[in-house]
Amino acid sequence: MKKSTGTPHYQAVLDALVSMREEAGLTQRQLADRLQRERSFVWRIEKGERRLDVVEFFWVCRALNQDPAKVYTRLAGRFDKAERGEC
Repeated sequence: MKKSTGTPHYQAVLDALVSMREEAGLTQRQLADRLQRERSFVWRIEKGERRLDVVEFFWVCRALNQDPAKVYTRLAGRFDKAERGEC
C-alpha cells in the first residue's frame, strides 16, 4: 500500500473539506476557532501539508455541521469511481 497523501483520493478529501467550509460561509480562522485550534492548523490541512486522521476528520465535519458518515460515504463513492477510472 502506498501513502495516501498526494493521491487523487486524498485530494478529493481536501477538496471536500474546503468546499464544505466555504459552503458554510466560514473562513479558515472561524473553523479553527470552532475546533479550538490555530488558523494554521486548518491552512496546513487544506494545503495537504498536514495529514488529517479519522478522528480529526470527524471533528472537522462536526464543526462544519456535516454528518461525518454521510461525508465519508460520498467520498468513498468518488474513490470507487477513481479506482474504476470513471473520474
